[in-house]
Amino acid sequence: MIPANSGLRLVRMLSLSSQSALYGAYVFAFAAAAVVCFAMVPQARRIEHEETRRGLFWLLVTSGGWAAAHVGYLTLPTIGLRYGSYVLGLVVGIASVGPWLYFCSAYTGRSIHRDPAIRRAFLVVFLVIVGVKLTNPIHQWYFVAEWATEPFAYLEMRHRAFHWIVMGLAYALAFVGFFMLFELFVRVNSDTRPLFVLIGLTGIPVVLDVAGAVSPNILDITYSSIGVAAFSVGVFSLYFDQFQFVRVAGETTDPIVVVDESGDLRDYNQRAAELFPELSNSIDEPLSTLAPDLAAAIDEQDSILQLEDSDGTRYYNVSSNPFMTGGAQTGRSIVLTDVTHREQYRQELETKNQKLEQFASIVSHDLRNPLQVAKGRVELAIEDQDVKHLEPVVRAHKRMEQLIEEMLTLAREGVAIDETEAVDLRRLAEQSWEMVAATDASLSVDIGDGTTVSADPERLQQLFENLFRNAVEHSSTSPPSQTPEDAVEHGGSDVVVTVGVLADGAGFYVEDNGPGIPPDDREQIFETGYTTSEGGTGFGLAIVSEIVDAHGWDIRAVEGSAGGARFEIRTE
Repeated sequence: MIPANSGLRLVRMLSLSSQSALYGAYVFAFAAAAVVCFAMVPQARRIEHEETRRGLFWLLVTSGGWAAAHVGYLTLPTIGLRYGSYVLGLVVGIASVGPWLYFCSAYTGRSIHRDPAIRRAFLVVFLVIVGVKLTNPIHQWYFVAEWATEPFAYLEMRHRAFHWIVMGLAYALAFVGFFMLFELFVRVNSDTRPLFVLIGLTGIPVVLDVAGAVSPNILDITYSSIGVAAFSVGVFSLYFDQFQFVRVAGETTDPIVVVDESGDLRDYNQRAAELFPELSNSIDEPLSTLAPDLAAAIDEQDSILQLEDSDGTRYYNVSSNPFMTGGAQTGRSIVLTDVTHREQYRQELETKNQKLEQFASIVSHDLRNPLQVAKGRVELAIEDQDVKHLEPVVRAHKRMEQLIEEMLTLAREGVAIDETEAVDLRRLAEQSWEMVAATDASLSVDIGDGTTVSADPERLQQLFENLFRNAVEHSSTSPPSQTPEDAVEHGGSDVVVTVGVLADGAGFYVEDNGPGIPPDDREQIFETGYTTSEGGTGFGLAIVSEIVDAHGWDIRAVEGSAGGARFEIRTE
């Protein structure tokens, strides 16, 4: 039979053993947190972003100091030393709120940590709180120290109202940081669950803080430094690349894709997934297979990628930057910057420049007809001493002035035609023929009197003149060396040009009895600069096509009734 006092001693021994184990667990936990935090300080140098690196560095330093102060509070030999260590922990602990917010703001791409007003306000609040903590022996607003034996022998701090006010403020600021991180993780398409869990470790100790205030079996001290230690181990040992990527992806709304050295997909953000849906659930697959256009644009300097999305055609500048881990390149981050407005403006300028060049060429081209007429008539007037030759010169000069004004209007207003009127086709065709320098050629108008078409008369006359001249120049048997002056004197070819109405009455035609246009060339002849004549400019039929388009008509080149060229203009 076991004596009663022996049972009591056994229970006491078991209780002491349990207390010693619990005491040892507390000391080990905080000591391990301090060691881990300080050990991870050099690892923080691996972070590329300077402000994120600075914030995490000081968070590790203050958290490590906080945990070390708790170790001193539990293990130092005298009550005075334990008291002092606890107060030191209170100061360092509240100081860690600043680096935490600094880190969260910098990591999520915000500028809160740079705001001078916020920094000054934090410093003032910090100094006030520290002042109250350091003067606690005088007023005891913060805590009252008493020796306790449960759950083991230690210096218990019974907290007063000011402590809970400060703790409430600290928790509120800490959760502001959590919110910034949570918003970032939601915005970035990457699998942020591991990082979310790690960040959550820094907040879980709040549960122990609350439990310590209501349960005698849990020490009423702060446990946040343990969470910071767990977070730092997870980031630097397991998810450092993802930690870096989330920061890069979160600081911009641009699409970002990360590939490794072999070109396989490593990560992407939500905007990239919207542009390239094929990236979804395709980690570790070659980017060249998933998005070949993007992969091809990576190595091109100043490459512009054209993509279609819900907003229409968008243009993106593709840039590739090394993705570093611990100073070593482990891949590349590909950033697509939306340059749609810039590219559209560039294309608009390019189009305007092309139009300007074309305008200059057209002016030169169309002025040649009346200029040849005027020059030839002046020479005849001088030779024959007959002023009647000067009447066509006056008309030619007026025509040149008219052409210049119209071309300037075209350059300012484009090719669109706003107003039309009923134009007498027969009369306008005959009037246009007078501007063509070809005395041996003839015009046949197979149009009844009063036949009209709704058109801009000036532009329609320009159309006729260019078709007429095209017929004369491409039907001429004169030698290539013949000059425009010779054309006036010798009259060019004896081609017959016919203007008539289409059989169905839906338009009109201009045809000649010349050599015609080869079938293979009939689609190209309306392109600017295209010509089959040695002395041609390639603008005549391009001008015709532009005038037809401006009216909303259609034109096609076919074989004429006599084997020559025939241009059919459909106005309906």
